[in-house]
Amino acid sequence: MTLFFDLLRVSYRVAFLKIHGKGIWAIVILALWVSLGFSDVALGESIDRAMLTERVFQDRLNAPVLRDGVQTVDLTNLTIDLRSDNTAFRDRFYPVLQRKLNETNPPLALDLSGSIVRGNLDFGRLGLNVPLYGSALSPLLSVEERQQLERDRRRLSQLRQLSRSSLLEFGSQNEEDFQVMVFRGRLKFVETRFLDIVDFTNTFFLDRVDGIGAVFAKALRGADARFSQTVRLTNARFSGEAIFQNDIFFEDLELNGARFEEQVRFRGSTFKNKVIFHGSVFNNIANFENVSFLKVSDFSQTNWQDRSWFSKAHFSDDLILTNSSFMEAVNFRESQLDRSVNLRSSSISGLMDFSDTQFSENAHLNVSNLTFDSEKAMLSGNPGQIGRVISIPTLQGNENLLKNLIRNFRKLEQIEDVNLVDCKRASLKQKDLIKQLFLININTASFMRLQKIGLSDTQIEEIFDRRQIKPFTNLSEILILEKFNLTTYVKVRDRIVASPPLSLIKRFQRTIEFLSISILLLLSQNGTSFELVFGIGVFSIAYFGVLFWGIDRFRRQLPAPIVPKSEETVWMLSSFSLLIGLGLSEIFHCSPQPLLTLICLSVALIPVPAWLLFLIYKNRHDLDLINVSYFVEDGSMRQLRLTIGRLPVIPRCTLFRDRYEPILFDRRWNWLNYYDLSSNNLFKFCFNDIRLRDREIPGSISALVWYQWGLGLFYVALLLWTLSRTIPGLNLFLYLK
Repeated sequence: MTLFFDLLRVSYRVAFLKIHGKGIWAIVILALWVSLGFSDVALGESIDRAMLTERVFQDRLNAPVLRDGVQTVDLTNLTIDLRSDNTAFRDRFYPVLQRKLNETNPPLALDLSGSIVRGNLDFGRLGLNVPLYGSALSPLLSVEERQQLERDRRRLSQLRQLSRSSLLEFGSQNEEDFQVMVFRGRLKFVETRFLDIVDFTNTFFLDRVDGIGAVFAKALRGADARFSQTVRLTNARFSGEAIFQNDIFFEDLELNGARFEEQVRFRGSTFKNKVIFHGSVFNNIANFENVSFLKVSDFSQTNWQDRSWFSKAHFSDDLILTNSSFMEAVNFRESQLDRSVNLRSSSISGLMDFSDTQFSENAHLNVSNLTFDSEKAMLSGNPGQIGRVISIPTLQGNENLLKNLIRNFRKLEQIEDVNLVDCKRASLKQKDLIKQLFLININTASFMRLQKIGLSDTQIEEIFDRRQIKPFTNLSEILILEKFNLTTYVKVRDRIVASPPLSLIKRFQRTIEFLSISILLLLSQNGTSFELVFGIGVFSIAYFGVLFWGIDRFRRQLPAPIVPKSEETVWMLSSFSLLIGLGLSEIFHCSPQPLLTLICLSVALIPVPAWLLFLIYKNRHDLDLINVSYFVEDGSMRQLRLTIGRLPVIPRCTLFRDRYEPILFDRRWNWLNYYDLSSNNLFKFCFNDIRLRDREIPGSISALVWYQWGLGLFYVALLLWTLSRTIPGLNLFLYLK
């Protein structure tokens, strides 16, 4: 009913409003409208427009009007009949109007606003022909337009040569078939109804094109067109196929609120400035293959009822798809994304495919609050890439989305992407806990604490009044308050949080949870990086290996020094440097925060061993076995073995003393035994079963070995957990439900 009302002139609208109050008459009118089949032809016939006759046409041509500062041929609010049964008028219409539009400099504008055009309309016939050769019209074009025209000429010339050499169907066409039509003046067709085909193929528009609210009842053919100025087709309706293939838009294209009932094709087109499809509806296939978007592309609040193709497209700037709905497949295969793709609050019901897509370092997919049902929809891309570029700024409101994304990638058997998304979820949880523990809670903060963050007394009083009625559940709720504005919100949003009050027990629980998540993220990327865990293990084995070697080989200086040979020292320090370097390289390569990882590792490796080392050398006493190693090895066998359940001391039974012998100081390879002991304690994997001796052993040395053994339990658990999440087959077996 609203569309029918909009199609009426002012006088008819008044009459309609009077009838509408009668009730039954409104129903009769609506039934009559439905019986006409909603056809644009019927709607056009129902609207009264004066017919453009020869006389009226000549009068309008002879009396241009000044509109928007430009002399304009006024053909507004008319019925223009260009059908085949009106051949005489049609044959006169094009040459006469073309000559009138181009006889002056600057050229006249053409205004068709509010008119009804019957029959096919070819805008190219209203322009000037530019052949493949010559440059007579160059002064009319800008430098960029002339360059583009020269490229078009070369392309068409190559096409002609190819057609001749290949003997194609159009190989015999003459030179006139390869011409560019230049439409020099401004073109305006606001709320114009084109009831038949509109054609501006291979036409170069030098001035602005304004078609707000236009209706195209049949096909729109605009392939190989060029638009030098802004094109406005806001709220236009395309009932037939819309073809904008291989077009170039030098300035903004505004198609916000447009409606495409049939297929729309922009394949191979170039948008050198902003393109706006905000609020548009695509009821059929939308083809944007091989399109170049050089500026921001705004597709926000769009509705895609059928498939959409963006394969091989190039987005040099942001692609905005916020609050959009995709009912069918969306294809971004082999496209190139240089900036962000914003899918915030959008809905996906089919496949969104980013396979073989090139993402620059600055590119990411913002999927915050994305409605994504993993049972129906699917998000796919190159394994290890798509999960890395997904961006979710906050955990609140995105918990189910993260679970669905993890389930989606598990179904696709893209385990690396599963781990990347799960790591993002843990990072967001960590940030959320930081806010709850360390930021000011707006629901419990005192007057003075709120003053310290820059709030005025009146703002604080308004917060207190609101808290008594209802606690804040979201920080953005302060914008509802009268004394707050967006500037204040931006100033304080990083310093306050809106959450339920935390009791002492809950705060302790959140602190433990925060520390656990932080440690897992720093040491293993939440169980997603085996390389990082392995690097930490190599670093720790080297560290404890050199500690055990030092306390075992550097006994005393007086009265007789007990120290290792220089050759052994060189081998030990060289191997230590090599292993430490290998571990550090893995840490710095795999950890997003390597310095924090090293700090976390240092907390476990430095304080306790340093204190024990101090006690060892402070309380050094001459023992009966001063010249014998503190460590013994199982001499009954030499084999690779897993020793997860092995303790670092030999059994109490005296029979085992015959099997366990002290390691030998006089062997050149003796230094390897200390790495073997360290690996035994940490990795639970060794070649020789090396343990502490059970006699004459200082308690501090025993404590140091037991300390590493205890750390080894946590390390092995972390290693096995990480392996279970990173080995594809094992991951699917354990986690896929």
